[in-house]
Amino acid sequence: MDKEENEEASVSISNNDTDTNGLDDDDYDDDDGKHTVMLGPQVPLKDHLELDKDDDSLRRWKEQLLGDVDTTKLGETAEPEVTILNLTILTPERPDLVLAIPLVLDDKGYAFALKDGSTYSFRFSFTVSNNIVSGLRYTHTVWKTGVRVEKQKVMLGTFSPRQEPYTYEAEEDTTPSGIFARGSYSAKLKFVDDDGNVYLDMNYCFEIRKDWPATA
Repeated sequence: MDKEENEEASVSISNNDTDTNGLDDDDYDDDDGKHTVMLGPQVPLKDHLELDKDDDSLRRWKEQLLGDVDTTKLGETAEPEVTILNLTILTPERPDLVLAIPLVLDDKGYAFALKDGSTYSFRFSFTVSNNIVSGLRYTHTVWKTGVRVEKQKVMLGTFSPRQEPYTYEAEEDTTPSGIFARGSYSAKLKFVDDDGNVYLDMNYCFEIRKDWPATA
């Protein structure tokens, strides 16, 4: 994804915050509501637009925040609605693999397979409706044979509602290599916001193989 596209996707997008310390998954899980930032009661976006409407500086700030939001289509619901549409696996060795969410498993129960020692990155597409979502973030935790091998905590930012999907591409990574790295992995992907709203809480399995799976 181009840098300009990434910047347009959000009011603010921060760098990845990857947690690789030795804590267990429950020791510091900032997406389960235990560390929720209290922002006060939400109001419908229509009502928000009416607040301080005579203040020119606040009006300009709201216009900048909302961009091209069609205010005639805003609902009366205070809670934002975020839908994670798909997960795309990007690698220079293969065509982009777009996986709809919920993930469809193969006959062995895997959502996808990666080649060991290969370079890849994940790209997410999602929509926001009804209201502004504040502090949208995700955690992605991976286990092999019951041992946690990776945990990422990534802040995406604050997003206004719009019809066009947003996209976010994670930093490039490399799968582990060697015979002991191959095999089955389990993972958990969770999207939440600063109000503790959970938009996706998904467990799945994937496989690391010696070679890429054959394309259809």
